Amino acid sequence: MAEWKDQDKDLIFALDIGTRSIVGVVGRSVGDRLKVLDVELAEHGKRAMMDGQIDDIKQVGALARTVTERLEARLGVRLERVCVAAAGRALRTQKGSFTLELPEEQSIGAEEISRLEAGAVSAAEEALQSDGSDRRQMFLVGYTVAQYRLDNYPMANLQYHTGRKAEADVVATFLPGEVVESLYAAMRSAGLQVASMTLEPIAAMNAAIPAELRLLNLAMVDIGAGTTDIALCRDGSVVGYTMATVAGDEVTEAIMRSYLVDFKTAEEIKRSVGETEELIRCRNILGQEERVAVNEVVQVIQEPMDKLADAIAKQILGVNGNPPSAVFLAGGGSKLAGLREKVALQLEMDEKRVAIAGNNFALSVFSDNIELEKPEYATPLGIAISAGLGLLNDSYVVILNGQTAKLFRNGVLTLQDILLMNGYSYADMVGKTGKSLNVTLDGKRLVFRGEPAVPAVLRVNGEEATLSSVVHAGDEINFIPARHGEDAHRTLTELLGEDFYGKAMVNNTISPLDRQLVQGDVVLTLRQAPPPKREAPAAPVAQPGDYAPAPASWTAAPVQPAPRPQEVHFILNDKPLALPLKEDGSPYYLMDLLDHSGIDFEHLDRPVRLEVNGVERGFQHALKEQDTVTITLA
Repeated sequence: MAEWKDQDKDLIFALDIGTRSIVGVVGRSVGDRLKVLDVELAEHGKRAMMDGQIDDIKQVGALARTVTERLEARLGVRLERVCVAAAGRALRTQKGSFTLELPEEQSIGAEEISRLEAGAVSAAEEALQSDGSDRRQMFLVGYTVAQYRLDNYPMANLQYHTGRKAEADVVATFLPGEVVESLYAAMRSAGLQVASMTLEPIAAMNAAIPAELRLLNLAMVDIGAGTTDIALCRDGSVVGYTMATVAGDEVTEAIMRSYLVDFKTAEEIKRSVGETEELIRCRNILGQEERVAVNEVVQVIQEPMDKLADAIAKQILGVNGNPPSAVFLAGGGSKLAGLREKVALQLEMDEKRVAIAGNNFALSVFSDNIELEKPEYATPLGIAISAGLGLLNDSYVVILNGQTAKLFRNGVLTLQDILLMNGYSYADMVGKTGKSLNVTLDGKRLVFRGEPAVPAVLRVNGEEATLSSVVHAGDEINFIPARHGEDAHRTLTELLGEDFYGKAMVNNTISPLDRQLVQGDVVLTLRQAPPPKREAPAAPVAQPGDYAPAPASWTAAPVQPAPRPQEVHFILNDKPLALPLKEDGSPYYLMDLLDHSGIDFEHLDRPVRLEVNGVERGFQHALKEQDTVTITLA
């Protein structure tokens, strides 16, 4: 046997992992269409998928390997990189909002917009999480900005506008981490590297409804075995996608119950409807031979087909608001005799406006020797078309911290997009300043600021990058998440000073001085005079040879104490600053000057640089008269 070639970068290998079967497609782009070189289909021996979700990773991986090896043998090519699609079953959509407070009025650039949108997406993900004990990793599929606001004024686009407070509302769509991870794990089990991932409804639309037709309001309905995926387009782009848990299996199960046959036999009976008018021969689970009339089977499947048509119509109307201009039915379930008419009836549409997908495949894909105009090929062809014709910018490999990044979204991808798609949050990118500690001491409210965050490390191909940096095929990203600043903390001793002597009450309870204070504590003090210091022993009596005492007639002049200063003076950010002496005589600390720096520590978006006399210092560094202090944003 001749040695197999390696898979070159232009050779597209796509796998459609379905509930009932796995379909593999190999092709390469020729002009503005994809030329399909080969197609392979294999059915699961037993149920390894539940409603489009991988249940048995090993079994799915083994069947994917079988499909791959058959294609390799016929083409003489070693296939290593695969394009796949995730089912729409587990999609979760959520609104999120975020506000970015800027330290001063400034022009809004791409970096500020990236931080703003990332914060809104993270807020949407946070809203999906039920509670801390049941958190699920979510992967971003895509998001749409519903509204920007600048200084409370609605805006369509923020870039280059000037203001201090920017806000964004987004609608974000996520897939739970287990859906994504199980698909990647199955491909690893098959010895394949995932080159791109998209969603099944979007892939099917890319095959059945080319971009030039999407100015119309159209619905793409992909009816599989376990789920029915739906995508809608309007004005040139995909505007929504949803799914129904009713699909072809409900029809198969109705046949099983009526004729007491196993699932495989029921599938064969279902496929025979519409293809033959003769009696269908089968064997039931009791071992008895039966001849089933086609018209009987048609009656048996009417109820589940009505249920399926009703579910499809409700989902389309729920997302679209009204019947679309036309509906395309794809997937194996679309071939059920009479289903097209039932969907048209439920949507109150002309039957001519509900069609079986396949007629438009030729606009995007062709083959010299394979019949492709089959509705069950919509998703596998769509996955291959999406990657081969560049309809998805995620059809290439990007390395994130040494691993292949998970990519979903259409359009240009920025570093922020990729981090969000791979489970990182806004806080990982920017970091959070530690929480402030607010306490009241003898009626005076005191605020101790938390430590600033340590910024994230963002590099693309070894060069420093920003969240708005565009990422290209083959780029290697190195990302070290930001480290959150430490929360402010104080004990009573640290609050009152080491020289405090007396008793202290916290929230009306006498407390030890080593007590750790918490948010909102109210401290009252009762200062007491410290015990008298022990007097030094008397001076020894002079002995012969010692100096003589002063004559009694000499009187020492009284020593006048120097006037006590009333202020302490510093240079803060190149400007003089005079502060009154503290009542207890304690020194000023670096943290005492934070409120005089002009920085909004509640809404920090980057680290703070603290220096005293040119040397970097911490918040609790004690200051001296005329110290030069610098407190600025890094």
